[in-house]
Amino acid sequence: MADVSEVLMSVLSTIRVPKPGDRVHKDECALSFSSPESEGGLYVCMNSFLGFGSKYVKMHHDRAGQRAYLHITRTRKAKKEDDTSSGSGHPPKKKPTRLAIGIEGGFDVAQEHYEEDYKVVIFPDRQEVTSEDLESMPDVVKERVSLSMAGIIAADSASHTLQVQQWDGEVRQESRFAADLKQLDNGVKIPPSGWRCEVCGLQENLWMNLTDGKVLCGRRYFDGSGGNNHALQYFQETGYPLAVKLGTITPDGADVYSYDEDDMVLDSKLPEHLSHFGINMMTMEKTERTMTELEIAANQRVGEWEVIQESGTTLRPLYGKGLTGMKNLGNSCYLNSVMQVLFTVPDFVSKYVDKIDKIIEETPSDPTLDFKTQVAKLGHGLLSGEYSQPAPDLGDENGAAESKEYQIGIAPIMFKALVGRGHPEFSTNRQQDAQEFLLHFINMVERNCRSGPNPSEAFRFLVEEKIVCQQSQKAKYTQRVDYIIQLPVPMDQAINTDELQEVERQRENGDSTVTPVRAQIPFSVCLAALSEPELLTDFWSSAVQAKTTATKTSRFASFPDNLVIQIKKFTFGLDWVPKKLDVSIDVPDTLDLSALRASGQQPGEELLPEVAPTSLMTPDVEVKAPALDDLTVSQLVDMGFPLEACRKAVYYTGNTGIDSAMNWVMGHMDDPDFSAPLVLPGCSGGTTPTMESVSEEHLATIVSMGFSREQATKALRATSNTLERAVDWIFSHLDDLESMEVSEGGRSATESEAAREPPPGPCVRDGPGKYELFAFISHMGTSTMCGHYVCHIKKDQQWVIFNDQKVCASEKPPKDLGYLYFYRRVAE
Repeated sequence: MADVSEVLMSVLSTIRVPKPGDRVHKDECALSFSSPESEGGLYVCMNSFLGFGSKYVKMHHDRAGQRAYLHITRTRKAKKEDDTSSGSGHPPKKKPTRLAIGIEGGFDVAQEHYEEDYKVVIFPDRQEVTSEDLESMPDVVKERVSLSMAGIIAADSASHTLQVQQWDGEVRQESRFAADLKQLDNGVKIPPSGWRCEVCGLQENLWMNLTDGKVLCGRRYFDGSGGNNHALQYFQETGYPLAVKLGTITPDGADVYSYDEDDMVLDSKLPEHLSHFGINMMTMEKTERTMTELEIAANQRVGEWEVIQESGTTLRPLYGKGLTGMKNLGNSCYLNSVMQVLFTVPDFVSKYVDKIDKIIEETPSDPTLDFKTQVAKLGHGLLSGEYSQPAPDLGDENGAAESKEYQIGIAPIMFKALVGRGHPEFSTNRQQDAQEFLLHFINMVERNCRSGPNPSEAFRFLVEEKIVCQQSQKAKYTQRVDYIIQLPVPMDQAINTDELQEVERQRENGDSTVTPVRAQIPFSVCLAALSEPELLTDFWSSAVQAKTTATKTSRFASFPDNLVIQIKKFTFGLDWVPKKLDVSIDVPDTLDLSALRASGQQPGEELLPEVAPTSLMTPDVEVKAPALDDLTVSQLVDMGFPLEACRKAVYYTGNTGIDSAMNWVMGHMDDPDFSAPLVLPGCSGGTTPTMESVSEEHLATIVSMGFSREQATKALRATSNTLERAVDWIFSHLDDLESMEVSEGGRSATESEAAREPPPGPCVRDGPGKYELFAFISHMGTSTMCGHYVCHIKKDQQWVIFNDQKVCASEKPPKDLGYLYFYRRVAE
């Protein structure tokens, strides 16, 4: 032991004790999905606290020069039966009674139980030191090594802090209307039972307004169930804010909703408010499900969920290369579904998976923050087949049954943390829109591939927009880059209209037992709606120098290798309540869009005259203005926004149209310099870079997006150290940054791929507009912000369903219920 003691003494200065804020990666290898449960365990560097599997720890030692690692091995314990065991030999799964995660009564996220073993390993000779061995070593060695070991063991792992632990959806706030609610002395008394909606006669989902005692039905749900919106409509007419759900009143309370605050609330004076209408809380019994119970049921509902997940059939599990499941990290199914599909696209495979050895060889000192490394790690994990194995049998009947359905799979913890970093939505554990995440990830790929092959080009295409002034008949042609087609859903063209109307008639007559019917919409109708001319009523015509009407048509200026189609199922009702359209669309396996190719300016067609932008003035110098879209600026000004703010909106969104400019305006209205003049780089007047210090946290966020430290520093100094404005600035000044180093995940230019001159415009591929369906992503639930996503992918002419850790041969792929559809070009 004397030799080991001397070795430890020689490396003692490199051994650190974790401090608050240190990220300790003790659950996952930085370069693979190896974990303490994997063969060989996990080695945690006792200096950087990065974790490495047995395959990569020697490489880290050679590159970083670190010698001391804490070796963690973990073995699962078999589940034990408890006192509530059923006759089948394993505990029954408790049904959730609370809208919560990780809380008694909520959805179960109980962690597995493990036996762990820890020892220090000294490289390169792999000398091992246990806690018992430390007892015989000099005090200075024993103290430092023991403290480091204890600190790593006790620290929350970086992955643990990213996952859902507890969430309580039942926490409600006191309504601001409760204390001083005015109740009308109208003599209304409510009986203890036998209620009906005073408008339609419905006998369930009834709400009593606490101002005047009016009893009306609740909101209609996306599938046609619920009520007929009469309680909501009454609030819109009267402004009476609070209502209580009849049938939920007990001595312990009731469901109270505030229409003004748009949330379930507490009413501390509820006994008094109910007594006003003759209701004695102490004698009431529950006869209706509470809103929480309904929401829990919605998270377990069958119907749409059952069909999309193919729950009604026995599915055959699949294992092997390209058939790896992904663990749900807590509402991360949107990410799982998107990434499963993307890594069936050859461009992503060749960019990241085929070159993983080179990528890892060039990875920076902290691979967890490198975009290219983490994407390659994810792609290799999905395609290698290394983790496509049945979940282990934990030693009881229940475990054996589960192992037949679930895979070990991979947990994309580091990947999710990196791609969500700094984003207000994707950095959280809330459910998100898969379409929005797809675009977010493509944007990150764009930023990180400004040198070298860019796999997002597989989805990129040009849209030609033609605007014709109806007064002068002159036209204007513009092109924009896009990645997704959004298909509208014309509900008025359903082919089963009679059946839908009959169901609606029965509901209005108070029949609560009627079975909801799904609208059947032909795909051809959706495609026709996309290509129809759009009427612009407030168009500023440069030909007539006045507002007039115009028509806008959109066509493909190029056809991408892979086409993504989004079905616009999510919309707003007349009351601005978000809802999901319950529709079935006969999406085809093959698609020919050749008829939608743009034709450009026609012979004899006159163009609208271009209007040159006026020069911008700063307080002390005149500078050349950017090439702003005068039409968009004029449209924004006509809406009442300040001229300079409108110019900024068009400038910072790269002349991409009124929608994106309007979004910029709405997102920056609270900026202190919202109306200040637009100042270009290098000009005096407020945005000239200074030598002020910048936030290291903001720097790290921008560097993780694929820019160098110098570029991030310049952006922050140009925007007064404001992160969101710096991100806007850096993407609107890419040409100004071309002379600076371009990085991939923070690498220097020498570490990154060989720099090349960017193309003069967006690089788009083109070819025939004929496609075949190879994947689709489906959503279950009432909103993109809740529910569940799964994807179906066609592999070797067999449809496969990827449902988080379940990967099975699909028996009945529900192609008519998809949300995002992925087509690849058919080779001619």
